[in-house]
Formats: sequence, C-alpha cells, structure tokens
Amino acid sequence: MEKKVTSHITKGIVISLILIVFGLIANFAGFEYESWYRWIPTLILCIGIIWACINYANQMNNAVTFGNVFAHGFKTSAVVTVLTVIFALISIYLIFPESKEKAMEIARQEMDKNPQITEEQADQAMEIVDRFFIISVIGGMILMTLIAGAISSLLGAAFAKKTPPSPFNNPNP
Repeated sequence: MEKKVTSHITKGIVISLILIVFGLIANFAGFEYESWYRWIPTLILCIGIIWACINYANQMNNAVTFGNVFAHGFKTSAVVTVLTVIFALISIYLIFPESKEKAMEIARQEMDKNPQITEEQADQAMEIVDRFFIISVIGGMILMTLIAGAISSLLGAAFAKKTPPSPFNNPNP
C-alpha cells in the first residue's frame, strides 16, 4: 500500500487556521499590539513550515532532495500568505474595524515619544499612514510571510533527512 503525501495546500490551511485562531485570541484578549506578541505569529509560522518540510520528507520515505523539500515548504508558505492576507482584509473591514484606529493611535504615541519629530512632521506622517494603511499592512504581511517562509523552508530542507535515489539505479534508460 502506497503512503499518501499530505499536500502543501492542506498543510498551509492547517498553519493558517492556527495563526488565525491565535490572532483572534490575541485580539479579543487585547494583547495584539503588545511588544512581546509581535514575533509570536512569525515563530508559529516558522515552526509550522519547518514541520511541513520534515513531514514531507518523512512521508516520501526520505527519498527527496534539498530542492524538493524547499519547494514544498515554500509552496506551503505561499498558501499561508494568501489565506492570512484574506483573513487580514476580512478582519480589518468586518471583524475588527476599530483595529485601524488602534494601530494609528499606537503609531502616533510612538512618534510623540521621539523628540526629533515635530508635531507638524507627526501630523504629516499620520496622514500618509492613514492614506496607505491597507496597502502597507497587506504589503508588509506578504513580504514578511514570504521571507519567513523562505527562511523556514531552507531550515526545514536542511533539517529533513534526505536519501535521494541514485540516478545510476534507475532501471529506465
């Protein structure tokens, strides 16, 4: 009986659901904007992608190459990117419409703490942030998720046990 390999789409959906549930908990609990929380979703993503790579190699009986495992991990991270961006849009527009104002308020507080930024400069910066909020959030999510996914895929491919089949043992010429 041949062993079935879990697709990168299924793994991406599972990792996305974990990230979404964790994000909902963080938002409802009120610690979404805390400094200690900022890297937790990235850590979850990295652990999930590394797990996906190692799981893929194991399901393939380790008859994989570094490139095969990396590709599987990166495709998984692409699925996670698409699903989390869709959730972010739904979240910003429907579930937590106040999140934009909260993020703007935090950004303004950070600018007020910097003595080198004048009130006029802070006002101009806030206008720009307001105008490009959605584009910057989505662009940042895509960029950061794909970078973290690529790094995690490299790590997962490095950690996965690989015994690629020898091309000299191929019975088909």
